[in-house]
Amino acid sequence: MKDIRDYSLDEFDAIFKVWGETAYRAKQAFSWLYQKRVDSFDLMSNLSLELREKLKDNFSLDRLKLEKLQESGDTTKKFLFALEDGNLIESVLIPVKGRLTACLSSQAGCPFSCGFCASGIAGFKRNLEVSEIIGQLLEIYYTLKDSAVTNVVFMGTGEPLDNYENVLKAIRIINASQGLNIGARRITISTCGIIPGIKRLASEGLQIELSVSLHAADEKTRTRLMPVNKKYPLRDLISACKDYAVLTKRQVTFEYVLIKDLNCSKEAGDNLVRLLRGWECKVNLLVYNPVREFPYQPPEEREVEFFVWLLRKKGIVVTLRKSRGKDIDGACGQLRNRSL
Repeated sequence: MKDIRDYSLDEFDAIFKVWGETAYRAKQAFSWLYQKRVDSFDLMSNLSLELREKLKDNFSLDRLKLEKLQESGDTTKKFLFALEDGNLIESVLIPVKGRLTACLSSQAGCPFSCGFCASGIAGFKRNLEVSEIIGQLLEIYYTLKDSAVTNVVFMGTGEPLDNYENVLKAIRIINASQGLNIGARRITISTCGIIPGIKRLASEGLQIELSVSLHAADEKTRTRLMPVNKKYPLRDLISACKDYAVLTKRQVTFEYVLIKDLNCSKEAGDNLVRLLRGWECKVNLLVYNPVREFPYQPPEEREVEFFVWLLRKKGIVVTLRKSRGKDIDGACGQLRNRSL
């Protein structure tokens, strides 16, 4: 039976119309799911008993199974969820400076196997359904008392643009005023560089943020770290990102993980400046978080400081992000569909 949270409000309207119900009733049911966040049709008290029974006969309303919840010393929380078919996914709640950011997964496993990221180690299992994407956020809400999620980032396990339809539908529900009502500019899609997806996203008319995993500014190093670069080369990726910035009038963010003896030398910095200077973009630098299956190590603090100084000196807008949840393997590059 299909989960009711796989459907958009427009699809609700169409279903309710077939049943002889008004669009007003469809909005009421939608509100119960996302504004009141109930987990049972029986709780939708302003719908008739007949309509509630019809919903129960035609749709499921299942919660994700929370297998494990870990809390970091910095108060970051990592959630391990079990799906109905036994696959596992992880999500993270990151509190920082008055914000609560939910980091969501879009796939069980990842097909792109970046050479420094734990998410692809166990291989790709499948795309997540809309209800499984939304379900992560709802389960996070259930753990909160007097606070609410302010930002959503698709930076968990998987490649969002490889599950394009479901991720975009989930985003529209998250953004909808009758849904979870989180502003578009507080929602970020992070991609390893799926060029057709970036081009398609540019035409959606959404004011969401685009973040691109770059990690190297030359073809050879990026291909070593990110095999997707063979299919979507750096030169074509940057061209697509420039077009995206022009079409959407939105700044593109490039994620760049600093790895010792690989991508944080002066030469690497100069290459990055040449690639990005002169157009609407910024760089988020992250110090590499070790994953036991990979041989890489983080650079020394002085190397990090030099790289930041070099970029800023050359006019690149750059932020050095502090890793959160590192002690519970909840930081960037550490999420995976982990078995217990």
